[in-house]
Amino acid sequence: MVTGPGSGRAGARPLQSGRVEVPEPLRAAVRAADGGLLLVVTGAGVSAASGIATFRGPEPDAVWKQSDVALATAETFRRDPVAQWRWYLERFRALDAARPNAAHGALVRLEAWHEARGGRFLLVTQNIDGLHAAAGQRRLIEVHGTSARLRCSRSGCCFGAPEGSLPRGDFELEAFRADPRIERLPVCPGCGSLLRAHVLFFDELYDEHRDYRFDEVCDAARLAAAVLFVGTSFAVGVTDLVLRVAGARGVPMVSVDPTARRAPAPGVEPAPQPAEELLPALVRLLERS
Repeated sequence: MVTGPGSGRAGARPLQSGRVEVPEPLRAAVRAADGGLLLVVTGAGVSAASGIATFRGPEPDAVWKQSDVALATAETFRRDPVAQWRWYLERFRALDAARPNAAHGALVRLEAWHEARGGRFLLVTQNIDGLHAAAGQRRLIEVHGTSARLRCSRSGCCFGAPEGSLPRGDFELEAFRADPRIERLPVCPGCGSLLRAHVLFFDELYDEHRDYRFDEVCDAARLAAAVLFVGTSFAVGVTDLVLRVAGARGVPMVSVDPTARRAPAPGVEPAPQPAEELLPALVRLLERS
């Protein structure tokens, strides 16, 4: 059994599934979790093949090349809710049009394969696009929230933090799109305060809302027998947590990302291929074995 990153046989050649080569460290990491917890952490790259721009990728349309990071903060909401809402509605429009791609489907199959062997599985996504759920992922934490819901901006309201939210589909937003002014922003049906996106802003903490389930993510980092990072730039708090906690125990960790030609972080083996190609190939190999 593999017991650490890169502990596959020295010089082992990658196995092929169709025309896609599956690196030995990736295959070995999944097998190392046999009977234990396989933790998968996904970022924007897993949804790139669905037509959703990444945040920090090399593509010209990467979100933070086109927009100011400050737009996604609670400070901007307080100072200029109209500007923030205009930005989020454009984001939501792109997310609503997207559909799961082959990487999402492969992770659903990986969950079923691993659990059929007696293991436990958890997927923690930084994405708010809902595509993992749409693909059928069962063991899923949307640690940064979801575009499908809104919440009251007043903490303590039954529709706000720490545990309340509302379906975005319950609110008519086209009037604001057509005439973006504060009088047309959606308001809370409970207290009349402005509604906001049900997502983690950059200047907020993971424990501010129970839907983020950050305590479960912390537990998973402590218990994981192997970790797969898929399409993440390792630039947010949840990846720092998993790297620090799981890495301290020496568990196998692999990053599936076409830009990861070298180890993206200490102890992490790179698998520099597109997730929508590599993950289906991995699952085909596993299901045949």
